[in-house]
Amino acid sequence: MIGRLNHVAIAVPDLEAARAQYATMLGADVGAPQDEPDHGVTVVFITLPNTKIELLYPLGDDSPIQGFLDKNPSGGIHHVCYEVDDILAARDHLLTEGARVLGGGEPKIGAHGKPVLFLHPKDFNGCLVELEQV
Repeated sequence: MIGRLNHVAIAVPDLEAARAQYATMLGADVGAPQDEPDHGVTVVFITLPNTKIELLYPLGDDSPIQGFLDKNPSGGIHHVCYEVDDILAARDHLLTEGARVLGGGEPKIGAHGKPVLFLHPKDFNGCLVELEQV
């Protein structure tokens, strides 16, 4: 059901410092910051030959990323994102298998302009999983 690894998301306490680190120290192709108010984050995508890194920074007082950074002040890996062909079929299959879909189970439009869902980390070995329809 899952396809390619779309990205690994890393929560960062200082977005500009993280952007500079990837651009100068690692020589990566670093995109511009993009506010995603529906998700409470500002994101920056770093393009790699085989996938992407998504830097996450809190946007607004209710940002779920702020809670993550409160527990992990230095930042860290927040989630992994896998591609799926049909997000609704994937959701329905996961629900029948007993997985918990966060946010009421309805897809939202993600940073790439495509539908996304998040799966509860307790159902996936402690890892928050994002599914993105391609």
